[in-house]
Amino acid sequence: MAKKIGRNDPCFCDSGKKFKKCCLGTGASAQARPALPSIKTEVAKIQANAGAGKAGVLTLGVFVLFSTPSGDAWLLEVTDMDAIQVAQDGKKLAVEIEENPETIEINWTHKFEIKNKKFSLTSYKDNSEETREDYPTHAILAMVKKICRRIPPELAGALHLDTSEAE
Repeated sequence: MAKKIGRNDPCFCDSGKKFKKCCLGTGASAQARPALPSIKTEVAKIQANAGAGKAGVLTLGVFVLFSTPSGDAWLLEVTDMDAIQVAQDGKKLAVEIEENPETIEINWTHKFEIKNKKFSLTSYKDNSEETREDYPTHAILAMVKKICRRIPPELAGALHLDTSEAE
């Protein structure tokens, strides 16, 4: 399931502004701006962590990326609760990401949810469900909470997370 980040979505640079009012710029203003963080670069970092068996959690705009000591790594999109696995058992997985200055398109494979300190996934392909109790739900929830402070309340209210667990 592909999803683009459009002009009215929260900007991925962590400014809290809409994409069109922030990083979408054109002409001289875009040229004067420093290079934007790349989701592909961040995915490569978290894949390297997973390959080395290092746990880590990081954010980029509305995205949370995490790796586990067992070598798994995931890319999560917080506003729509989408997920895609980017590493498994320490091995990088091929991930389809189309990224340009105006949009980011990712072929999401799962929906994620965190309840009762458990990370649950539902596959878009066959609606199968699985739960991962060893994933860093506390750290993920802390990052989600940070993201939620920057997005409009009506959008944050639609998220399927119990953020009270992060406190």
